[in-house]
Amino acid sequence: MVEFKTVRGMRDFLPEEAKIMRYIEDKARRVAELYGYKEIITPVLEPYELLAAKAGEEIRLRMYTFKDLGERMVAMRPEFTPSVARLVATTLRNEPKPFRLFCVGSLYRYDEPQQGRYREFWQSNFELMGSDKPEADAEIILLTNSLMTLVGLRNHTFKIGHVGVLRGVMSGEELDEKVQNGAMQLMDKKQYDDAFRLIEEAGSSSKCIATLRKLVKLRGGNLGIIEKMKQLVKNYEEALKATENLQQILKLVKASECKIEMTVEAGFARGLEYYTGIIFEVNVPEMDKALAGGGRYDRLIALFGGEPTPAVGVAHGIDRIMLAFQLQKTALKTKDERKTMIIPISEELNGEALKISQMLRDADISVEVEVTGRKVSKALEDANRKKMDYAIIVGEKELKEGSVVVRNLVKREQKIVKIKKIAETIKGQSG
Repeated sequence: MVEFKTVRGMRDFLPEEAKIMRYIEDKARRVAELYGYKEIITPVLEPYELLAAKAGEEIRLRMYTFKDLGERMVAMRPEFTPSVARLVATTLRNEPKPFRLFCVGSLYRYDEPQQGRYREFWQSNFELMGSDKPEADAEIILLTNSLMTLVGLRNHTFKIGHVGVLRGVMSGEELDEKVQNGAMQLMDKKQYDDAFRLIEEAGSSSKCIATLRKLVKLRGGNLGIIEKMKQLVKNYEEALKATENLQQILKLVKASECKIEMTVEAGFARGLEYYTGIIFEVNVPEMDKALAGGGRYDRLIALFGGEPTPAVGVAHGIDRIMLAFQLQKTALKTKDERKTMIIPISEELNGEALKISQMLRDADISVEVEVTGRKVSKALEDANRKKMDYAIIVGEKELKEGSVVVRNLVKREQKIVKIKKIAETIKGQSG
């Protein structure tokens, strides 16, 4: 007999894991409500050209692509932003801006499976489109911090940079965009020597290389680091503007008085080609992979035929947040829900058991009904193994009095309770 396994890089989530995943997803939805973001749902499958347009060579090579029966080249989404940009460029083009859009779901990349990196993964995605102001960038950072705090993570930190600083230096040397993209991807992987070699071979000056080498070493946790960046790039106009933009954003975040740990890295780069401004990631000490990442991309919507629309967004890795949640042994902050099992002592009483179960569910109480015909003792063993709070034993003798036996499985005590009083008893309102 063939033993079927999951496809490599895909996973099953057992009930406890699924519970944590949905808990994090619920917190993401709550953040969307708190910040005024509206949910949209986009297809898992999109035209290859849409997803490949500005994804970066590395992601293009790792997309799940195939021809459908109509000979059209399609791909499974490796990220949400292109789909959102398509929607804004077409269906929503005449709607008032700014847009605050939220989506959540699964994404697919043909990565090498390892802890915190799988071929199917989950994200919540927030996009603020229609504002080029630093207030919009600050909002995306603040809402990300709100999610990490609501979930209950500890010691999360933000790594923040600005694509315009590095690109501004390279543009000042009139380096081709293809060279810039290749260098940024190498820097994203911390392969700085390879990046500098690529830039040098493209004809850049020794001053440019020296400036970039100093930038990638420059990092710090206070706004003073910005002044050092300004000094380094003072001869590169675009890089200086980018540094000043970063300074404005960080000042706004600080002015919010939000408790947020930030480190500025002047040489921080991300592999996605469409970023044009601030970029950031969120990390925790227990993991070497980012829990979230985002930034500004002002040219993407125009690429898909829409009007030029400035935009900033972030993707939160739901399954990575779950992993951090587990590593930190964080407790789920769920509502106090009393779980109950109803056990009829004979088949003739199954209908009455179902009737009582519906009454309790209408009262917002979680109920399982014994459906395998086991004896009461076996059913109670099962209820204890499942960590139920109460067992309701439906017997003929008690039913004649309009009552049942309610057993408190935690306190190991029981009493006879009128059927109409069961919900009150379980919720602790009486008896």
